[in-house]
Amino acid sequence: MGTPEVVDRATWLAARTALLELEKEETRWRDRINRARRAMPAVRVDQPYEFRGPDGQRTLAELFEGRRQLIVLHLMFGPGWGRSCPGCAFHADAIGNLAHLHARDTTLVAVSRAPESELAAFARRMGWTFPWYSSAGSTFNYDFGVSLDERVAPIRWNYRTADELRQAGLGALAEAEELNGVSVFLRPDPPGDTVLHTYSTYGRGVELLLSTYMWLDLTPFGRGEGWDGMPDLGGGRTWVRLHDEYATAPTASCEHVFDEPGGER
Repeated sequence: MGTPEVVDRATWLAARTALLELEKEETRWRDRINRARRAMPAVRVDQPYEFRGPDGQRTLAELFEGRRQLIVLHLMFGPGWGRSCPGCAFHADAIGNLAHLHARDTTLVAVSRAPESELAAFARRMGWTFPWYSSAGSTFNYDFGVSLDERVAPIRWNYRTADELRQAGLGALAEAEELNGVSVFLRPDPPGDTVLHTYSTYGRGVELLLSTYMWLDLTPFGRGEGWDGMPDLGGGRTWVRLHDEYATAPTASCEHVFDEPGGER
């Protein structure tokens, strides 16, 4: 684990200016992708999904809390687990003050398959206050590709079938019980019970929502995971733990790491 080459300020400034051009190119590409995402068509959600949270039973339309847009974090937490996947807890820890989303007519909630009582107990442990609902008893998680069981619904994660995942060397994903993702929904104007599904992303597609990764990407050691020229600061790609277990627990494996390092979305 070395340090960068030490140079004079003028040499550093030239290197920084060159990097700035790459960063500007990335920004332009991100704007282009965002425009294409906003232009995506939508599909009507016809299934009458119901969810249970601390405030009782809610329909999908009611999860919007009166706003036009809804973001759902598919948080990996199966029935009887007692705790979420460490990688999904990593995502949940990055959720900021929801007032900023609310100011843009947008609600954010998490949804998992575990019973609401398990979710509530774990939320208290983690100190999470965002709305978190159980989809137990419905096919919501299966229909949106984050719970996998061919007896319930055909497997399709990150827009690949089970056979396509295996052919890509990602067969372990096809055998997973739960996987990660984010989905976005919209209520047409005027709002009613109609809900439209506009977007879902999985795997590395959710990385931009991980503020810890974004902060680490600014540093010389990066994420410290030992790939793409980064040093391994310990644990490789399985270093993430629940935030209250870094000093006490061994690194826990997570389905998130089955994707190839630096691989496609």
